[in-house]
Amino acid sequence: MAYPYVFHAQAPPARAEEYKPKGAMPQPQARPQWPAGSGSGGGRGRGGGAGWMGLGSGERPLASSYDLVEQMHYLYVRVVKARGIPVGAVTGGCSPYVEVRLGNYRGTTPHHERKASPEWNQVFAFSRDRVQATALEVFVRDRDAVARDDYVGRVAFDIREVPLRVPPDSPLAPQWYRLESVRHGGAGGNMVLQSEVMLAVWVGTQADEAFGDAWHADLASVCGGADGVAAVQSARSKVYVTPKLWYLRINVLEAQDVVTGGVVGDKVRQHVEVFAKVQVGGMMLRTKPCAMRNPTSLAWNEELVFVVAEPFEDPAVLIVEARAHPGKDEIVGRAVLPLTIFEKRLDRGAIHSQWFSLEPFGHPLRRPEATFAGRVHLRACLEGAYHVMDEPTMYVSDTRPTARQLWRPPVGVLEVGVLGAQGLTPMKTADGRGTTDAYCVAKYGQKWVRSRTVVDSCSPRWNEQYTWEVYDPCTVLTLAMFDNCHLGKANAAAGSTVLRDQMMGKVRIRLSTLEMDKVYTNAHPLVVLHPSGVRKNGELCLAVRLTSVSLSSVVFLYGQPLLPKMHYLQPFAIPQLDALRRQAMSIVAARLSRAEPPLRREVVEYMLDAGSHLWSMRRSKANFFRVTALLSGAASTARWLVDVCHWRNPVTTMLVHLLFVTLMCFPELILPTMFLYMAMAGLWNYRRRPRRPASMDARLSCAEATHPDEIDEELDTFPTSKPNDVVRLRYDRLRSVAGRIQTVVGDVATQGERVRSLLAWRDPRATALFTALCLVAAVTLYVTPLRVVALVAGLHALRHPRFRSPMPSATGNFFKRLPSRADTML
Repeated sequence: MAYPYVFHAQAPPARAEEYKPKGAMPQPQARPQWPAGSGSGGGRGRGGGAGWMGLGSGERPLASSYDLVEQMHYLYVRVVKARGIPVGAVTGGCSPYVEVRLGNYRGTTPHHERKASPEWNQVFAFSRDRVQATALEVFVRDRDAVARDDYVGRVAFDIREVPLRVPPDSPLAPQWYRLESVRHGGAGGNMVLQSEVMLAVWVGTQADEAFGDAWHADLASVCGGADGVAAVQSARSKVYVTPKLWYLRINVLEAQDVVTGGVVGDKVRQHVEVFAKVQVGGMMLRTKPCAMRNPTSLAWNEELVFVVAEPFEDPAVLIVEARAHPGKDEIVGRAVLPLTIFEKRLDRGAIHSQWFSLEPFGHPLRRPEATFAGRVHLRACLEGAYHVMDEPTMYVSDTRPTARQLWRPPVGVLEVGVLGAQGLTPMKTADGRGTTDAYCVAKYGQKWVRSRTVVDSCSPRWNEQYTWEVYDPCTVLTLAMFDNCHLGKANAAAGSTVLRDQMMGKVRIRLSTLEMDKVYTNAHPLVVLHPSGVRKNGELCLAVRLTSVSLSSVVFLYGQPLLPKMHYLQPFAIPQLDALRRQAMSIVAARLSRAEPPLRREVVEYMLDAGSHLWSMRRSKANFFRVTALLSGAASTARWLVDVCHWRNPVTTMLVHLLFVTLMCFPELILPTMFLYMAMAGLWNYRRRPRRPASMDARLSCAEATHPDEIDEELDTFPTSKPNDVVRLRYDRLRSVAGRIQTVVGDVATQGERVRSLLAWRDPRATALFTALCLVAAVTLYVTPLRVVALVAGLHALRHPRFRSPMPSATGNFFKRLPSRADTML
């Protein structure tokens, strides 16, 4: 299947050629045309007889917002309703439905039982590339008809006369069309009816508003029935929004008037330890046990943090439990607290504490008529100044705080055209042959998009374009491809087996590595780990463009903190952040799985890297080799110095001696020379800068030569599914500890790679800014005495804490925004 590089509706062809990557995708080929007629076409075309497309021969397509992808024309049929359907049309009681027929493709609406004026409001879409026909037929049929060919009425259209509609034109108004005739099975003869059907027929592109909810002709192979309707729903393209996430901070201070003991028979029982538990949704945290010293007061003063999502459906349930004896806890009382009663904090302001009454709950020493079990003192709030992490920090796609009042204005626009894929590996077997029902998912910020499912194709074409607002260019766009296992035939073959969409590969693109206003059209390899080893599943063809609103605002962000300031003024502990991220990921997966069609849990977990914190021998080796590659440069420099000292190359040694004597005689030239060298190195490396976004690197990820046992260990569940209990405990402990080591090693490698990226032009704005600063520093240090520079630097380093800001410095913020090779790891 051929793909275009980029479809510019208004730009000259030379601009489209400017961004062609070598060997990315083949040249577009001529496509079959629909039958051309002599009529006026759609009215929007220029040049008269343009056929049903409304375009004259050799004329450029109409301009649209879909300028990164190829325009794909569809014939749309909107079936709204019908009236005047006879009650006894065929079998004495009509259950009407509509059938739309175009060539060999047929689409049907649901039927209505015994209704003379049914309403459907359903859209059918037929692709130009799959259908060769000259007439469109719309039938109103009776589900209970005796003969298969019987119908209530019929309307026919010549597709050469269908009008063309291009957004932002308003939708085409539906019209009433009189049904031509009706047939009675076996009776013969026709009779004219006063029955009418309301239709709208037009030609549009994938940019049409009706495209997402339309029934597509390529889904004709999906099984019918209830399962088929659900399968068609799951194959449509949709946009999803991540729920608004908040951090809920609850500080359990103390409790009073809590009775934790009583009389049982002739003995008085007094509990020794009392603790509080708070449950929000499926997450439960507990305080440390408090020793019972004062019989009327308990003090904990412990902070518990949860992740909650709007709308707040689950309340916070606080439970006070007492430990009667080891292994047995008894509930003393509980309080159900709706989340709407807590204030929303946007800064470090003070939080007002509140007292809440505890109600008895199943305590064996309470009288049935008791309604008071003490009271508890809490300080709680919803934190709006934090960014709730639901993905790893190194792949973060959004850094905005929860509260919209604290958002910065957007600095750019990201446009992504999902063109298609080529060379896909068959993921399942149907009718004795391999097949793939592929769809693509993209995630950036709070917006998720899912393309439609292309049925039974190893070279699918989507040509769908999506847009995001960019608030920080140092973020990552994530795309992944999946095989839809919830279509009709897959459901029928699987039976009662729980189906999961299979992942086919992932692509990450760091926006800071893209040049502004440039179209990147590339084929990205799809690589995924499989129990049998690394599997290459083909290539995903994308067109990406990043446009800035103001270049100065983008450059200004390089000196700002990556995360909101509350992450630095009142930070969370690293283990606490990991637990909160897993909780946020679970909430996002649960909410998106409730959409229609659902974005399933396995898809969300794969996009958010749910298993990135688990131990993997392959990842550990990859991080080790990354560190080794970083140190190879220092080792090469050391070997070069040894060669200089041993006069292996006399000319080089003499030049080094001359440079050394010069710098020692004029020490003020040391720093200018160093910065000038780095500036020249940055300018020299400009010609070798990357020309395309980085793709997944299987060799860097140590996925090509991985032992099957290591892959089995990485794909194993957590906790492990091994049968031996002892092995399970040791295995889980090893994976947990080694996962921490893996993270630390990866962080060290990331910092070193950021240093290397200063002059590598992976982030063109950062490298240009650093190169310019080096030139300025070289000139400044040349005209400034070295003693003055050393004095100012020393005084700055030794300044009083009063003159220090708790926020990170601009240099540190600039460094943290630099890209690393972590983006290209599996």
